[in-house]
Amino acid sequence: MELVPFEPSHYSLLIDWISSPELNYQWGGPAYTYPLTEEQISTHCSDPDTFPFLFRVHGQYAGFIEYRKLDPVTCRICRVLVIDSFQGQGLSKSMLRLVMERAKQQTNCHTFSLCVFDHNEAAKALYKSLGFETVSVEKRPEKICNEYWTAVEMVART
Repeated sequence: MELVPFEPSHYSLLIDWISSPELNYQWGGPAYTYPLTEEQISTHCSDPDTFPFLFRVHGQYAGFIEYRKLDPVTCRICRVLVIDSFQGQGLSKSMLRLVMERAKQQTNCHTFSLCVFDHNEAAKALYKSLGFETVSVEKRPEKICNEYWTAVEMVART
């Protein structure tokens, strides 16, 4: 298992993986609109404080994750995705550990934040198992797929 820097040649993979408006919002939040385009990805990834990666398992791409440097000691984990054919194998935990380790090495951060939607019970349990704690809960002001989703902000200090 390894993290591979996300390059423009990989954009089509991500576009193929994000197959619905609901998945687009759950994965990308308000940063992206559906359908995902190379232009959107390029604009987002051009931020020098954003570090996107593909997650490779046994030579196959299994997911995507990124972190963003917020300040000298804090990084935000964003856009966590393990594709369907690799789900249920415990790989998300490995991918998160790898990205946290990479962020520590590259930026010296020791505090991590993230946002997860309240209905995503599996993700919340995963984050808690990695030491993340809920610091706030906020109902989103816009409807997502005809519902109001609740965002849970979580933080871990390492």
